[in-house]
Amino acid sequence: MAMHLSGGEDGDEARPVAEINVTPLVDVMLVLLVIFMVTAPMLTAGIQVDLPRAAAARLTPPEPPLELGLTREGGLFLGKEPVEEPALEPRLVELHAASPDRALHLRADRGIEYGEVLRVMAMVQRAGIQRVALVSQPAAVP
Repeated sequence: MAMHLSGGEDGDEARPVAEINVTPLVDVMLVLLVIFMVTAPMLTAGIQVDLPRAAAARLTPPEPPLELGLTREGGLFLGKEPVEEPALEPRLVELHAASPDRALHLRADRGIEYGEVLRVMAMVQRAGIQRVALVSQPAAVP
């Protein structure tokens, strides 16, 4: 901030004039704007992706993981056993209590809406299961 004394019309009367220098504020704001403009595209995941196929090595866990399947029609399966949605979370809590380090593999049909998969994943998280993997088919090798 700057303050200087300015004289009157005839120069014999001096009074303070307060001026706020906004140049440093504008400089900082422009630098922040540039930083956010550069980093914002890196933070968003707004790209088109096709998730069903991936080329990755198979994992060999110490104990077989829980298998949770979602069909296109909305059916839920724990292993090969059909499970009703209200009974899923208590069943997952029970299985997690019996083996806390056991992972869960989620197999969702390609045609299911993303929101449905997230809703089921939220149930898995509420059940306390932290090790979750999304299962895909191996990518076609040309």
